[in-house]
Amino acid sequence: MTTDDASDRSDAPATGEGSVVLDAKGLRALAHPVRVRLVGLLGKHGPSTATRLAERLGVNSGTASYHLRQLGAAGFVEEDTERGNARERWWRSVHRTIWFNDPELTEQEPEAALAYQQSVAAIHTLRTQQAVNGLRTMDRAWRNAFDMSDWALRLTPEETATLYEELAEVITRYRRDTPEAAAGAPEGAERVGLITHILPEPEAPAPGTETR
Repeated sequence: MTTDDASDRSDAPATGEGSVVLDAKGLRALAHPVRVRLVGLLGKHGPSTATRLAERLGVNSGTASYHLRQLGAAGFVEEDTERGNARERWWRSVHRTIWFNDPELTEQEPEAALAYQQSVAAIHTLRTQQAVNGLRTMDRAWRNAFDMSDWALRLTPEETATLYEELAEVITRYRRDTPEAAAGAPEGAERVGLITHILPEPEAPAPGTETR
């Protein structure tokens, strides 16, 4: 589950420098859809002001400023003093990746966990819809590379965990979207959003066993 560079996995492949695993304080700070989107926008587009971020989110600048200050107090964003001035404050993301996969924390903070996960799910839906809406004007090569797939598998929890690990291994073979990687990327390389969903459906009947 992601914002822009966030996940609900603490055992994901990109943990390390520039990454943070949510604790109770961080989870509560992100338990608001505007804050999750603000962190995602700063991670994706770089430093910005409350006014510009508010325009992207469709909220007023006062709302954006308030949530940025809350995110700053929680350590997710910080003021970019090199860009700001007395009239306009700039903000930047502190972490490139945020992970959340702590069953005990979910039990301790069920409402915050649900709010965070719902916000991330909504952002994924929005990003997918934006990509679909842009297909008509997208370059043909990118249009041909676009994909939305739905695979129905029947797995045990252990097999599902192994599937995630194998997918993560494949993803780590490819270039992450960082300023350093962008500078050395080959011509024609653009940002590609890869969103993975592993959605258990424990109540789903096996094929051919449905009753009428």
